[in-house]
Amino acid sequence: MMRNFFQRLAWYNSGLFWRTFLLLAALIVASMSAWFISIKLLERKPRAQQLSGQIISVVTITSAALTHSASDKRRELLIDLARNEGIRIYLLEENDQIEPADENPIFVEIRKLVQQKLGSQTRFAKSVNGEIGFWVSFKIDEDQYWLQLEQDRLQTESGWQFLGWATISMVFALIAAIFISRRINQPLSNLSAAARLLAQGKQPNPLSESGAREIRETNTSFNQMMQDLARIESDRTVILAGISHDLRTPLTRLQLELEMAALDPETRNAMYADLQQMDSIIQQFLDYAKPLHESTFNGIPISELLERICEELRNHPEIELSSEIEPDLYLTGLEIEFQRLVNNLVQNALRYGRRDFNEKVVIEISCMAQNSGPLSGIVLIFRDHGPGVPEHDIPRLLRPFTRGEVARSQANGSGLGLAIVDRIIKRHGGHLKMRNHEQGGLEIRIEFQHGKKMPRLAI
Repeated sequence: MMRNFFQRLAWYNSGLFWRTFLLLAALIVASMSAWFISIKLLERKPRAQQLSGQIISVVTITSAALTHSASDKRRELLIDLARNEGIRIYLLEENDQIEPADENPIFVEIRKLVQQKLGSQTRFAKSVNGEIGFWVSFKIDEDQYWLQLEQDRLQTESGWQFLGWATISMVFALIAAIFISRRINQPLSNLSAAARLLAQGKQPNPLSESGAREIRETNTSFNQMMQDLARIESDRTVILAGISHDLRTPLTRLQLELEMAALDPETRNAMYADLQQMDSIIQQFLDYAKPLHESTFNGIPISELLERICEELRNHPEIELSSEIEPDLYLTGLEIEFQRLVNNLVQNALRYGRRDFNEKVVIEISCMAQNSGPLSGIVLIFRDHGPGVPEHDIPRLLRPFTRGEVARSQANGSGLGLAIVDRIIKRHGGHLKMRNHEQGGLEIRIEFQHGKKMPRLAI
């Protein structure tokens, strides 16, 4: 039950800092509570002995003074006791209205000790005839008397005082727990932030290799991993660039020989299309491996860019396009990368987004601002009206070199189109969601959190 309660707390699930602090706070509260209860239990008996001894002494001395004083001096003695010592003596009557004393553990112990000395007939009250105080009865000869003491006279360290000291100690302990939790969790927070940047394709700063042995070893391993990944990325770029250069040189020669060869137009066009496809595949490899740095980003007028792209697509003989683009939308990034993103989505729709090979590809493009709390930014929705894809294929379509079942039969692509799209989106701090639309076709929803709508200037 307690575990389910903690799991419902948003701040408890937000990070390890709050979990560590909560556990330390619970330990501190439990320790302080145990300390407070132990002190109260240990000091109960000595306190009861002290108070009972004080009561017995007052009753004994007062009784002896009244017994041995002259009759004409008793009134003056009673006035002096009330004025100087806060002790009042009253005759005990059968019709006295008595309110019994509170039966708390300390009083039970005091009553037991007092009755052992003064006799079991000794009575106690906290109010007699409406007057509040500490009342104890005693006997002189055959007469019964009440002795009233001021309550403050019997007070020692109260529970509120102990509670006050315990509260102050707990506050200081909780403040120390905050610093301890932050000290423990800061290296892990830094590691988590660096891993998050690395997952977004960014290069984080090296982690500090100081502190506890486990932290040093973890940060050292993570820094080494970042260096290895950077080296692999660099090597991959160099290798692909070299392969591209080496492959495009013979492709260029083949194109020249094709132009000079005596071939019929149909064969020439077929071979020329194959060469263009090979060149396109090489370019996709380079696009996927191309490094990108945020220092090259600038403001992109997404609305204007999409309008230009849509205008070109409307002239395409195989595309039937409808668009809904909100004006004055801007995004931070690279315009050429965004053009490549849309181009890859269009090429993907041309290959797999039609139910019949002879019909046009129906494409819908919409782009709008979204300002709903943490999801504020720009939303781009790209949809075709084709047959869609099997649900079990959707999670793996963004992987490199992956094609759907229809693509395998054609085998006319490298399987990098959607992987490049996903890579570009992540580099721009966006998120991609893919699903089969209820009315048919594949819908790709792209959310950029760093986009915004620029207000129009009044002229």
